[in-house]
Amino acid sequence: MIAKRGFDFVSSLLGLLILAPLFGLIALWIKLESPGPVFFRQERVGLQGRLFRIHKFRTMRVAVETQGPQITIGADPRITRAGAFLRKHKLDELAQLIDVLSGRMSLVGPRPEVPRYIGCYPGEVRAKVLSVRPGITDWASLHFKEESALLAAAREARVPPAERFVQADRFTQTERLAQAVRQAPPLRRQVEDDLFDDEPLTLDVVRGAPR
Repeated sequence: MIAKRGFDFVSSLLGLLILAPLFGLIALWIKLESPGPVFFRQERVGLQGRLFRIHKFRTMRVAVETQGPQITIGADPRITRAGAFLRKHKLDELAQLIDVLSGRMSLVGPRPEVPRYIGCYPGEVRAKVLSVRPGITDWASLHFKEESALLAAAREARVPPAERFVQADRFTQTERLAQAVRQAPPLRRQVEDDLFDDEPLTLDVVRGAPR
């Protein structure tokens, strides 16, 4: 463990020195894109359950936690243009070299989670995960590197098609659905009745439509 901590310390220090110019450019881009701090800070659970505030380059508008879910899924509208680029190339995670240097994290280890998610882990799993320092990357991070897209696909699969229509832009969905039902004549009348009648399309209307 001492050798690993030494490697983490030296590697993170060198990384911060070498990447300092890149960090400066990222910080400038973030500030020009939207007002607010350069870093996103959030409480996470570290070694032996100790809490710490993680560093990430901010990729979303300030004070967005009350504007949507804590997990960002797919093309979340709260993400800035700079943030989308940083997330795509995982550059927002580089700020965690600060946490590695301070000893709160390691280069490699289980990703640190927020307390309420850790509280859902079975006791044995929680004890094992918290027995080591959390890391910038691990096997799961590499294996599920497109996590946001996977979560978006999973959510899409669980939401009934009628609700997806209501949640999305009506005109765009109408065009897509109209193209699809051209190949299914028995469904065409019902679809046209549901989509183009004079009654406002609400979730209750869709749920009440004959199936």
